[in-house]
Amino acid sequence: MTERELREIKRRFRPERSNIPRIVGCFVNGNGQIVSKISQTLALGDSAVTEMLLKVMKKTLSGSLGTNLTDVCFTTKQVSESVEHRLLMRLRDTELKDADVLDEFYNKVIECVKFEGNFVILLANDVYDVPKKHSDGESDDSYTQFSYVICAVCPIKESAEALAFREADSLFHSAAATSLLSSPEIGFMFPAFDDRASNIYGALYYTKSLSDSHPSFTEKIFGTEAPMPPKAQKATFSEVLTEALSDECSYEVVRSVHAQIAEMVEAHKESHDPEPLTVTKSTVKSVLEYSGVAEEAIEKACNAFDESFGKNAALTPKNIITTNKYEVTMPEVSVKISPEHRDALSTETRNGEHYLMIRVTGPVEVNGISIAFEE
Repeated sequence: MTERELREIKRRFRPERSNIPRIVGCFVNGNGQIVSKISQTLALGDSAVTEMLLKVMKKTLSGSLGTNLTDVCFTTKQVSESVEHRLLMRLRDTELKDADVLDEFYNKVIECVKFEGNFVILLANDVYDVPKKHSDGESDDSYTQFSYVICAVCPIKESAEALAFREADSLFHSAAATSLLSSPEIGFMFPAFDDRASNIYGALYYTKSLSDSHPSFTEKIFGTEAPMPPKAQKATFSEVLTEALSDECSYEVVRSVHAQIAEMVEAHKESHDPEPLTVTKSTVKSVLEYSGVAEEAIEKACNAFDESFGKNAALTPKNIITTNKYEVTMPEVSVKISPEHRDALSTETRNGEHYLMIRVTGPVEVNGISIAFEE
């Protein structure tokens, strides 16, 4: 899916645009037992509740592609034979109206989700009449239908007993403890919306955490391995460069790598290209060549990239570098620089001692006091 297609689906989660008739699900206690089933009609219900429920479901499409949202790809064999894909298709095709299918899905989720307290599993089915768009951006009356299921797994937070103020009598009153619905920790949309049409060979998987991709969930629900979490991608990419380049992993090389990838991100943003920008092995090779790294070290880095991320891996740039932050750290010192001024810092060795050199380009303050430099 592209960012443009994602935005198109996210616009569906407004009361005036949604075709979701109801939200179904179940309330699960801390012991993994279903306490009650949920079936809440939206069209005839409280408008405020409807809006809040749609916002919760929409949260499973939040974040950006490649970070909180990742594509799940099913093989031809999975589509034709796997029990996981068959269950997802049954959820969609029955429009969440088959109790047995729902129970089977709930039990699979309960088996693989481990939260400390209570949680809910929520499901919704939407049928979107996708208007046909022409090259000039105009649309006509013809359309294709996109029927999809969206799932949200949300922890329940128990609020403590508190005092509530009532304007009617200008007094405080006791407010009982309540169960509050939190934002989703995990979710997905199936099938994928690719080229503005249904793609049963894909799903869009959501995780709130950037450090935990919940591998047991992807294995149980999709029959696939979980994507490497963004934080792990960043740490792994750093290890690839550090170990493969060894003595060639100088400050100048790291600065050059950061600058080139940051420039790619900015150029892609300005181009308004709907396809996501990715960093592949060939990207790493060209970046290191431009940085003046020896051919042997580049080959070693490319092999380490394949081993760490898999062949044909395509990483989201923001998962491996922070484009809006530039920081140099030591055990005793931390130096933060605006990325556009990264060239103000250099390294130097004098009498066997290593130094970080910062070029002064304006007034310097120490604890708020301006200092002078001796000529």
